[in-house]
Amino acid sequence: MRNWHSEIGVALAAAVVAGAAHAGDSARGADVFKAECMECHSTRAGHNKKGPSLFHVLGRPAASVDGFDYSEAMKKSGWSWNEERLRAYLSRPVSQSNPGGKMKYDGLTDSKALEDLIAYLGSLK
Repeated sequence: MRNWHSEIGVALAAAVVAGAAHAGDSARGADVFKAECMECHSTRAGHNKKGPSLFHVLGRPAASVDGFDYSEAMKKSGWSWNEERLRAYLSRPVSQSNPGGKMKYDGLTDSKALEDLIAYLGSLK
């Protein structure tokens, strides 16, 4: 007779470990930010550059930073910056906001670096 409780426990433990393996590292994400984002974005509240400040971006509605001139496409997007939206947008920003998006970045295709960056952005509160 099969022990379903044991099999379910093993499956749940494996799922937790797999999820942890995919979780980003915010310290490595800070390095990704410096290499990929810092030229155009700040992490300081109220300090916009070519792009808006990314302070407290996770959970924020798109096009909501005061003092930044967003594209009409971003203003009309209706997006909220959750992990899923950030993952899609940062991996291919031009295709996500066209027509009319302003971000001139090809995208971050390294999935581990992307998860690390999202973890870092989530820590900016």
